Amino acid sequence: MNRTTLSLIVGAAALAAVTGFAVLDTPDTAGADTAKAAAVLPVERTSLLCPAPSLSDLADTSYTSFTPVTKGTGSDGKAELKTATEQSAEGGGGGKQKADKPVLESKEPGTPATEDASGSDSPALVGTAEGKFAPGWTVQETTEVAAGTGRGLQGVNCTAPDTEFWFPGASTAADRTDYVHLTNPDDSAAVVDIELYGKDGALESTVGEGITVQPHSSEPVLLSTLTDEKQDNLTVHVNVRSGRVGAAIQALDDKLGGDWLAASRDPASSLVLPGIPKDATAVRLIAFTPGDSDADLKVRLASPSGSITPAGNETLHVKAGMTTAIDLGDVTRGEAGSLILTPTDQSVPVVAALRVVRGKGSDQETAFIPATSPVGTRATSADNSSKGSTLSLAAPGRAAKVKVTASAGSGGGTAVSKTYTIKAGTTEDIEAPVPSGLKGTYALTVEPQSGGPVYAARILEATEDGVPGFTIQTLPDDRSTVEVPQADQDLSVLQK
Repeated sequence: MNRTTLSLIVGAAALAAVTGFAVLDTPDTAGADTAKAAAVLPVERTSLLCPAPSLSDLADTSYTSFTPVTKGTGSDGKAELKTATEQSAEGGGGGKQKADKPVLESKEPGTPATEDASGSDSPALVGTAEGKFAPGWTVQETTEVAAGTGRGLQGVNCTAPDTEFWFPGASTAADRTDYVHLTNPDDSAAVVDIELYGKDGALESTVGEGITVQPHSSEPVLLSTLTDEKQDNLTVHVNVRSGRVGAAIQALDDKLGGDWLAASRDPASSLVLPGIPKDATAVRLIAFTPGDSDADLKVRLASPSGSITPAGNETLHVKAGMTTAIDLGDVTRGEAGSLILTPTDQSVPVVAALRVVRGKGSDQETAFIPATSPVGTRATSADNSSKGSTLSLAAPGRAAKVKVTASAGSGGGTAVSKTYTIKAGTTEDIEAPVPSGLKGTYALTVEPQSGGPVYAARILEATEDGVPGFTIQTLPDDRSTVEVPQADQDLSVLQK
């Protein structure tokens, strides 16, 4: 064996070890089932981005960081949130990121860590979790605004950076003030296009093209500055040309409070929107199809007693490239519910969200429910309290058995678990377990044990001066594991 061949073999072995390099079987070795199942391993690094919480001086914000205990992790790691600040040049034009002191650090998996902030100058945060803190790391940002536009309770799960987001449910109406918050966690600038789609299609705007988000910074963009048109129901498409960002919309109403509008799941032909409160007084469905074909959808409500069809709204026709909205009124009629959208015939990908209103008259508050993915292996909800937290579980297909665990409290307490059975085609608001000896807030993890797919949402309430403040977060899979393909080395390719 000559030195050149030996060097190639050593290089190939190193590549396989680092990247999981695999070679397909050649025709003469294929035939038997030689494929190996991918190994499912805990993730080793997670990034999350939290938008600036409020422009109100009357805002009080709490951050809650939590990592569930996950088998198979090492003993090292950290999870911390820092302010998203721009890079600053030091001497001679060289760039170095500022060494910010963490705003919040987690101490141990299984126990929440919390931090509070007040006023209008709280910045956006960039978070990183590594090692034993990475699998399923979840951060909740919850803000109470005492008065003014958007008053009430606003909550958002800090999100991973990505390159595309869909937000049905935004507005440029006169009584709405909607900002899309763009946060760039990386060392290079991101370039973003913001497209708006109304009832007649795309709204003309050149201002939303090529928005630059500087490194380690956050940019709130007021939607009404992107167009002169005033429309109640819009779909916002955030498309990242270069780099990646975190994106969320803060939707503030002069009379109906406000909340964060999280992105809908990727366009799909069937959608589930879980967690409609049983005392909702008004529910609006907003849907959009980004393709060239119209979508016709069956509309069903999964209630505790089974699946029903809303009277007068049995189907929904969504024209291609146009935002469609229908008011469902008090569709839940005193029972918990989840909205199920399925194609009547042809499968056409759509995105959708619900605007939910509780209360009456001047004491009304708003929250949003985007279409979400199923729980998958495990979902996590941070910032729960012994009163005011409701966990909503839906099994739109087959019945499902679900294990729910309440973590230790941020200030003390012992974790407890309970198992629930959700009947096929139903939604249940369950009385979630509470840690024994609870002090502070706690987290909930949801783990399906058997049966069909489960969809989940957490409703958080905080009534102040008679105003029913509330916020809803959907609970998709918490990204605790990753599939790593089994790699076989085939060094014969180096000798050809």
